Amino acid sequence: MEKPFEIAILSGKGGTGKTSITAAFAALAENAVLADCDVDAADLHLILSPQVYFTENFSSGSRAEIENEKCTACGICMELCRFNAIEFDKKGYYCIDEYACEGCGLCAEACPAEAIRIKKYKNNSIFFSDCRFGPMIYGKLGIAEENSGRLVSRVRQYAKDIAVKNRKQLIFIDGPPGIGCPAISSVTGADLVVAVTEPTLSGWHDLKRLIEMVGKFHVSVYVIINKYDLNGDMAAAIENNLQEMGIATPRRLPYNDAMVFALLEGKTIMEFEPDGLMAGEINKIWNDIKTIIYEPESI
Repeated sequence: MEKPFEIAILSGKGGTGKTSITAAFAALAENAVLADCDVDAADLHLILSPQVYFTENFSSGSRAEIENEKCTACGICMELCRFNAIEFDKKGYYCIDEYACEGCGLCAEACPAEAIRIKKYKNNSIFFSDCRFGPMIYGKLGIAEENSGRLVSRVRQYAKDIAVKNRKQLIFIDGPPGIGCPAISSVTGADLVVAVTEPTLSGWHDLKRLIEMVGKFHVSVYVIINKYDLNGDMAAAIENNLQEMGIATPRRLPYNDAMVFALLEGKTIMEFEPDGLMAGEINKIWNDIKTIIYEPESI
């Protein structure tokens, strides 16, 4: 089959409604695989309640480990560690703070007693699951881990593998907020970015940075201004700014309490109020996106 069409749903900042919109798309689409790549704070599963059938530990780096019986307490490792990750234990040997260690390996090279070894640190998890809308895969970054871009890349690769194996035509990527490494990993190789923003000055500044970042990968952008009616003047200003940047006129979504009540019940807005205003507006957005999928020259 042809390569699945990958849609990354992103936001320049948190709290714009990105995940709720992703979940609504999942309810509308057919033949899709869902990938939650917001690995620092994955929450799509809270709405879709997937059944996990396999969990994989993922190593994104290395950590030093001291063998207590070999340690002579010479203190060389602590003197050399620039991350202050080595401390003296009252029991008479040195120990390593796994959350501070960066795994550079200098301590292991310098230890005269060869009491330190470097090992892969598997503190991240990838969850393979099925939800009511199809296959779903998501990652969870371990405490104090920083290599989230690698974890996102692995989650996306698994999503592609599942899509090809199950002959799924679409992949929805619920990406992280911002423009950092995990967001870049979510965009690389995607076919379309749906950028969700809010009508605030900070919302616009972050959206602009996101669009500039996405532009470096030559990926088309479709913008949604969520809760536009909370600040109509700012929403209009964002539209004008986007027009000057050559971005197509964005879709607007109003503020609606039903979105909150749907989340409280663990449902998408399409399930909670299928005939309501929000469901109708999101349907229009999904029709736009389907046009982009099957007629790429339309954007």
